[in-house]
Amino acid sequence: MFRQRTEEPDIDEEYDDDIERGRTCFYILSIISDFMTGFLRSSLCFRGVGMLNVPAQSFPTMGSQQRVAPPGQAGRNKVALKPGHSLMDWIRLTKSGRDFTGLKGRIIEVTEEELMKHNTKDDCWTCIRGMVYNVSAYMDFHPGGEEELMRAAGVDGTDLFDQVHRWVNYESMLKECLIGRMAVKASTIIKGVTSLSPSPVPLEQPAAAAPPKDTRPRYDWFQTDTTVNVVVYTKRKNTGSGCVITDIVDGTLRLEIVLGKMSYLLHWQLSHEVEERIGIQTTSSVGKIQVLLWKKEKLNWSKVGKQLDSHHSFLRQKDRGFHYRRCVLLSKAEVTHDTKLFCLQLPAGSHMHVPVGKHVYLKALVQGSDVVKPYTPVESTLMPCMQSTEKEDNSSRLFLMIKIYPEGVLTPHLNCLQIGDPVFISNPDGLFSLRQLYDVTHLFLLAAGTGFTPMARLIRLALKELKMLRKTKLMFFNRREVDVLWRSELDQLFAEEERFEMENVLSEPSDLWSGRRGHIEESMLLNFLEQPEGSKCLVCVCGPVAFTELAVRLVKNQGFSNDQIHAFQG
Repeated sequence: MFRQRTEEPDIDEEYDDDIERGRTCFYILSIISDFMTGFLRSSLCFRGVGMLNVPAQSFPTMGSQQRVAPPGQAGRNKVALKPGHSLMDWIRLTKSGRDFTGLKGRIIEVTEEELMKHNTKDDCWTCIRGMVYNVSAYMDFHPGGEEELMRAAGVDGTDLFDQVHRWVNYESMLKECLIGRMAVKASTIIKGVTSLSPSPVPLEQPAAAAPPKDTRPRYDWFQTDTTVNVVVYTKRKNTGSGCVITDIVDGTLRLEIVLGKMSYLLHWQLSHEVEERIGIQTTSSVGKIQVLLWKKEKLNWSKVGKQLDSHHSFLRQKDRGFHYRRCVLLSKAEVTHDTKLFCLQLPAGSHMHVPVGKHVYLKALVQGSDVVKPYTPVESTLMPCMQSTEKEDNSSRLFLMIKIYPEGVLTPHLNCLQIGDPVFISNPDGLFSLRQLYDVTHLFLLAAGTGFTPMARLIRLALKELKMLRKTKLMFFNRREVDVLWRSELDQLFAEEERFEMENVLSEPSDLWSGRRGHIEESMLLNFLEQPEGSKCLVCVCGPVAFTELAVRLVKNQGFSNDQIHAFQG
């Protein structure tokens, strides 16, 4: 992943909690997303634009710092940015009035042939989602280095961009570099026209094949005097309220149901006003989901409302794009000397549950530009209070454990937020699936710094709900004693739960430290990782990229297969 080098600590401190920096991920191409969405839907909005196809290639390149290196290969090479080339330096430069396009403010249509001419470092154009940018000025600001950026020079870089940082808000970041849109090819237009002439009958009729099963969910609705009820039939069993994401904003209802890797969306401008609250009822045995809206007035609705963009669409979740909702800061509490627990309140008309192992993207306006970064939610505490009989409902609030970097871009801004201040939170994202935990008997967790955050909910889930689980073991790497997140809670859990084991490893401990010292190495894992006969094991790894690369290689050296390892990536 791309990093913002100016925020990084010492390079050889691989356990510093530089998750924030390690996930800065093509920052300079980051802020472009919100601007572009609005831009494309405005006067430059278009459909059917011919997108160039980039020849199949590996991206990032083998050995790139964005790729977790396979076993036996060295880790990534870091790209040191020149002084004065940080993200904030780029933001200031884009506000200087300089002409980054060479077109003196003009917006043009770019043909494929024209785009291909601009493929050098000093004259570098690229296309992302139909819009063309001159990224020549950004070359020296790119944390991933010139080589990575040049892979998209003179071609459509959409696929390359999406493979690594689909979440990145590039439109806002590169808005001053916008050349214009790709021109629509005539051949593309012709291909899009449906022929009115009958198709020729083949000489030999193929054998009739069974029609494909229609897996698309369907919906219906009904009303009472006080409610409007939208009923979705997912055609899948074991669906619960956790897969439902709803937002009511300014009279619009956006209802998304996540079904594995697929996303089903209903989207209306509602016929009449409703209260800003949502009721959700599920019948998981038949895959039925019912969403209740409360009418503000007892009127008879003739329809739910006007259908909006992407209504009744069924897409791969990764193709859906990110939807943000405006949340407010409810509280923030100190976890360690430099890490805080932020509690964010979702809007009254929103319902969203973030599954274990998934992350969200936090977006905030910093010095006039949108900055986006991924964070993995935690719970309010490591384990629930045993005396409490109330079931936690976090569908309306999120807890994020965030380390504050004084020289960072986003975290100082977050640290200065006051109670009630807004931030924007995306839908959940990530590759981890709870199916990976099915029948697991031994769960091993290797975490460094704030790479602990996905492990926190995994520990809770494992000890509360995995009936087959015999052992959960955590090896936690940090610099000093004061850096260990939720140390007292972990110590208490270790003392009280016989199925949980943990060991802290410090690279810069005090003289009083009696535990293990150093960095992750093979000898540490010899006794930590075990595969008893008849067991089913899963190893989860999260931390800075260098840590993750090395940890994955060492685990594989212990005889674990790819199917037994999950590396969380930002």
